[in-house]
Amino acid sequence: MKGIFIDIERCIGCKSCEIYCAVSHSVSKQIFSAIFEDPLPAERVKVETYKGASIPISCRHCEEAPCVDACPSGALSKETETGIVAMDEGKCIGCWMCAMVCPFGAIIPKMNSRVILKCDRCPDLDEPACVNACPVNALFFGELGEVMKKTRKKAAQITISAIKKEISIGGLT
Repeated sequence: MKGIFIDIERCIGCKSCEIYCAVSHSVSKQIFSAIFEDPLPAERVKVETYKGASIPISCRHCEEAPCVDACPSGALSKETETGIVAMDEGKCIGCWMCAMVCPFGAIIPKMNSRVILKCDRCPDLDEPACVNACPVNALFFGELGEVMKKTRKKAAQITISAIKKEISIGGLT
């Protein structure tokens, strides 16, 4: 199953992911039209910054999703085929128990309608809007195996560069 993965070393906190998430969930699907819609489209990802580092926070579609277990109306469910924690707005009673138990703070209570907003991985797109919008490729969409392969490659590059730098400083080259 595919997921959205984050390289926190790359995130610059530009909030492009927030903007394009909102636009992808707007009526017009166009940035210049979406800003005039009523109600304004809302993002399902929030960029948080701490001590100079930024990270986009969105639903992680947990394997054992506490939000699904906490939902008394059955508005949240785990899709076995895609792994997505899906939301049925028609069943939501606005109790926000899901938001209270989410370990990531990724479920956003929508105060004016008494329902929640959460990442749905943009089912109408090949790649989620947040991933496509990221100008520094801090977000990527893929299988866990692909992500682990990229992580190993990056770790190898960093390690090899450090070793080569150490060797050249030590005068061994």
